[in-house]
Amino acid sequence: MSISSDEVNFLVYRYLQESGFSHSAFTFGIESHISQSNINGALVPPAALISIIQKGLQYVEAEVSINEDGTLFDGRPIESLSLIDAVMPDVVQTRQQVYRDKLAQQQAASASSTSGTAGAKNGENAANGEENGAHNLPNHHSDMMEVDRAVEIPASKAMVLRGHESEVFICAWNPVSDLLASGSGDSTARIWNLSESSSGGSTQLVLRHCIREGGQDVPSNKDVTSLDWNSEGTLLATGSYDGFARIWTKDGNLASTLGQHKGPIFALKWNKKGNFILSAGVDKTTIIWDAHTGEAKQQFPFHSAPALDVDWQSNNTFASCSTDMCIHVCKLGQDRPVKTFQGHTNEVNAIKWDPTGSLLASCSDDMTLKLWSMKQDTCVHDLQAHSKEIYTIKWSPTGPGTNNPNANLMLARYAVIRPNTCHLETGVGRKGEHCSSFPVRFCFLQQSGALVNSYRGTGGIFEVCWNSTGDKVGASASDGSVSLLSLTEQRNQVFDTPVKISTSA
Repeated sequence: MSISSDEVNFLVYRYLQESGFSHSAFTFGIESHISQSNINGALVPPAALISIIQKGLQYVEAEVSINEDGTLFDGRPIESLSLIDAVMPDVVQTRQQVYRDKLAQQQAASASSTSGTAGAKNGENAANGEENGAHNLPNHHSDMMEVDRAVEIPASKAMVLRGHESEVFICAWNPVSDLLASGSGDSTARIWNLSESSSGGSTQLVLRHCIREGGQDVPSNKDVTSLDWNSEGTLLATGSYDGFARIWTKDGNLASTLGQHKGPIFALKWNKKGNFILSAGVDKTTIIWDAHTGEAKQQFPFHSAPALDVDWQSNNTFASCSTDMCIHVCKLGQDRPVKTFQGHTNEVNAIKWDPTGSLLASCSDDMTLKLWSMKQDTCVHDLQAHSKEIYTIKWSPTGPGTNNPNANLMLARYAVIRPNTCHLETGVGRKGEHCSSFPVRFCFLQQSGALVNSYRGTGGIFEVCWNSTGDKVGASASDGSVSLLSLTEQRNQVFDTPVKISTSA
């Protein structure tokens, strides 16, 4: 048996990522030098740490059930071991003694009288009856799986794009053409040309993120953390853990390298006009960059902890959030925040302006989602329905200021429901009527709750995105793949009805 600290650290790092603890994963990854290990993350399956722990727990339970001479106890454990029980000293001997005592009591009661024995048999029959009844549940579950298979989107409607050599954290569709960008832990972004998908193929451009060392370009070996296309679909901006933002042409050529952050970049956004790029970093600052010259127009050092997300309100005004629990609204040319919102009691993970720029939504580790208005200092709404941390939010492109002014404005959000579930991003589809959040299995549900379509992916999903026409979905996965789901034939069934997309493990 061989166990190295690098292997243990990698599994812990992956567990933190899959559980949604992105900031803890980042800190742990830096301190344990994950980027310097030679482990190929694409080959490590999702939930690997939990899987190996479960096997170890089963081994300890087997030890408890075996006598010193190797024979089995004539009974089953009263209750399963918890993980903490399994690591406690002398747990095997203590549990075995409990089972010996219980068996002795049962044997004494059995020998006391024949009627007692008969009663015990009746009890056994009753127990068997309950057990048989319980078997109905797996059968019912099997029936449910049959329903899933009946609406399963066939493999012919899905394409798995492979090329990345590590986890794929992000993906983004080009707003005007059939190009899908993805960013990975292998220090590359890729642009997939899917216009050839009808003939069964696709081409990819590899955007290698390099840094200058010794007068030459060498791979940065850092995760690509963020992606965003400009509104015309001609340029792609990427942010990386190496502290640099980069601008690429849609042909894969590096146009500019933006370097003023002193640490990883967590978020990056184009403004609507396409002349500025906004970035947020671990160095507690946000920066507005001139997209044409690559120069920093202004750096905003207002947060007291890492800045996690940014979003434009207009072409020169934006909001930023941080682990310092504050939200600042800033404007180019002003040296102080226009407004500061305070009210969250833990890290603020994401922020999004509504289509009119009048309401700002924020979500936090404090398990709340809040809506803010520039007209007041306190939040307009404080939504507290979640029982876990909320990591992402997305407004529907509906209501005033959109192409769908008569449709209701909606807000989608996602929280980690249970351990071993990947950090999932919420996407919005065509006409603003659809949203999605995917674990390993993609499930499309109508508002009535009826299952419309289902698709099982190849790994834990970090992010999903809809294309501009709403007939394709891209998903980035922990196994290094990018899944492309074609929904053309399902459009009338799925997309012409307001739908709610839910998760199913």
